[in-house]
Amino acid sequence: MAVPGPEQYPTELLDTTMDQLRTLIVVHEAGTALGAARRLGREQSSVQKQLDTMNRTFAALCGEELVLKQGRGRDALFTATGEALVELARRTLGEWAGGVHDARRRLGRTLSVGTTRYTLGFLLDAVEHVSEDNEREGVDLKVTHVRTGDLFTKLRTQELDLVCGSVVVTEGEEAELLAPYEVMEWRRSGLSLLTNLPPDRLPGASFSARDLPRLPLVVSAGGLIGRFLTSWYGSDYRQKLTVAAEIEAAHYGFELLRSGVVSGAMLVTRGVGEAAADGRLPEAGGLRTLEIVGEVGPRTEVLVGVFTRRGERDAYPPDHPLNRLWEALSWESERWWLRP
Repeated sequence: MAVPGPEQYPTELLDTTMDQLRTLIVVHEAGTALGAARRLGREQSSVQKQLDTMNRTFAALCGEELVLKQGRGRDALFTATGEALVELARRTLGEWAGGVHDARRRLGRTLSVGTTRYTLGFLLDAVEHVSEDNEREGVDLKVTHVRTGDLFTKLRTQELDLVCGSVVVTEGEEAELLAPYEVMEWRRSGLSLLTNLPPDRLPGASFSARDLPRLPLVVSAGGLIGRFLTSWYGSDYRQKLTVAAEIEAAHYGFELLRSGVVSGAMLVTRGVGEAAADGRLPEAGGLRTLEIVGEVGPRTEVLVGVFTRRGERDAYPPDHPLNRLWEALSWESERWWLRP
């Protein structure tokens, strides 16, 4: 089917504005013109006027109005044509917004950055180095909290341009996992234990990975720790370990152990264990840190660093905001991670 040239589009269609499409979407979501008006900060009469205009336009073009009034207090009824065009409006506005964002990113007008909970400080320190240049050039820097499990997905879908965070890499699988990304590696490490057990029950400063099944453990339901345990013990690791508590967030585990409700040890990344031992993690105060030594399965590590799509930095000039921030983060890696 041939795609019509611009001169072949119906005049009525060309008179339809993006604002009218947005109004159609919001009425569909809110249910009524009044509800849509409240969301949009407009008068109900303004919203109703746009609906009436679109009804006339598409009744002429398609043979059916988009929205039918149902009476006071009842939600508007969308016809089959209306439902179809609401979805088309969503795609149209989404594609235009995405295109504008891509153009702004290419021209260095916007930069979307993600960070996990424990790497936020490093990002903020790096941002200080580039804030003056960004402000002078009008760069819109957006910083978003990202969960470890979503790190690569948000890069792959271009929702984020750069992420500071951690991933689990396993021997034999690392090259394929990281192939689509450029990586600034900050450090690699294993796991640690945070415990409320007294030294007479859990002595020493380290603990063998092979002895983990005999400890009552607090483990995260997903994220880095879950990937570690799956690599070592398989997907049925819960049947092979003594799981005293399963948690969604580390802070909840800290509270469990500090309260004494659970007696045992919590699996954390070595970076978190070091922060707790150094007093840089007040929420874990009073808990002892033990380093886990050895392996149970294939060599598995936590890789902490900065990630972006491979080849994207090379496509931009050195003064592009992505390259400037990358360089600033490189300085931070030397200051924080390569210190003695």
